[in-house]
Amino acid sequence: MAGFSRRSFLSTTAALATGRALFQSEPTPRLYAIEPLKRPGKPQFKFSLAAYSYREYLTGKKDKLTLEDFITDCAKFGCEGTELTSYYFPADVKPDYLRSVKKLCFELGLDVSGTAIRDDLCLPPGPARDKEIAHVKQWIENAEILGAPVIRIFSGNAQKGQTVEEAQKLAIAGMEECCDYAGKHGVILALENHGGLTQTVDGMMQLVEGVKSPWFAVNLDSGNFWSSDPYADLARIAPYAMNVQIKVAIRRGLDKGVPKEESDFKKLAKMMRDANYRGYVVLEYEEGDDPREACPRYLKELRAAFA
Repeated sequence: MAGFSRRSFLSTTAALATGRALFQSEPTPRLYAIEPLKRPGKPQFKFSLAAYSYREYLTGKKDKLTLEDFITDCAKFGCEGTELTSYYFPADVKPDYLRSVKKLCFELGLDVSGTAIRDDLCLPPGPARDKEIAHVKQWIENAEILGAPVIRIFSGNAQKGQTVEEAQKLAIAGMEECCDYAGKHGVILALENHGGLTQTVDGMMQLVEGVKSPWFAVNLDSGNFWSSDPYADLARIAPYAMNVQIKVAIRRGLDKGVPKEESDFKKLAKMMRDANYRGYVVLEYEEGDDPREACPRYLKELRAAFA
C-alpha cells in the first residue's frame, strides 16, 4: 500500500466496493477521506513562523510593521519558511501584490509554508454560507499564486437552533465542496483543532473521518486542546497532520481559569517523530513578550527539541 497515493487508494477502494455490492448484494462500506499519512524515509522537520505571532505589529497596535518586514524577520531568524496569515493582507488583495510577496520570499530563500483564513462552515444554506465558501475559494486562488501548499481552515460552531450533528453535516459538506475546488488549484485544506466543533479530540476526529477528499488534512495546533491530557489528544491527530502549529504554552482542562504551562517541545517532537511527520513545524507565538525578541529564542529551542 505504501506506493499508492491517497487518491489512487480511494479510487481503487471505491471500485472494489461497488463491484462487490453489485455481485454479492452487500452494502457498500462508507469511505473515509483520510487514513494516517504514509511517508517514506525518516521524519524530517523544517521551521516556519506564523504571521499571527506579529499581530500587534501588523495591525498597528505596536509600532506598525508591514508583511514584508515580517518576512524579512523570518529570514533573519533562520527560518526555512514563512506562514503568511491572510488577515494581514489588504482586504481587496490583488494578484500583483501576491506575486510581489512571493518574489520577496524567493529572494530571501523562504518557502511560503502556508496561509490561514477565518471561516465558519456551520452556517445554514443561504447568502451568509455562500459568502463563507466564496471566501475560502478566493483564498485557495490566492494561495496558488503565493505558492502556499496548505491553508489552515476552521470548522466553525453550531449555530443557534442547530444540533451538533446538524452543524457537523454542514461543516463536512462545506469542507468537501471547498476541497474539491482546492484540488483544482493544487492546494490542501488543513482543518485546525480550534474550538467549536473541534474543541475536543472526539469532535475533531468525527470531522476528519467524515470529509471525503484527498485534498483534506489536519493542521495540528499544540495549544488548542484544553483537556486533562492534551498531549494524548494531539497524538491521536498527529498521523493525519499536513501542517504543525506549535504554541509555547498549553492549558489542561476546559476552564479558562486554569493557568497555562510551558509546552514540552521534546514531547511534541517525539510525537511527530512517532507519526513519521515530514514537513513544516510552525511557531505561533501568543504570549506577552515582544515577538521580535521571543520568536528567535523559541525557534532555537524548537530546533534543538526536534533535532
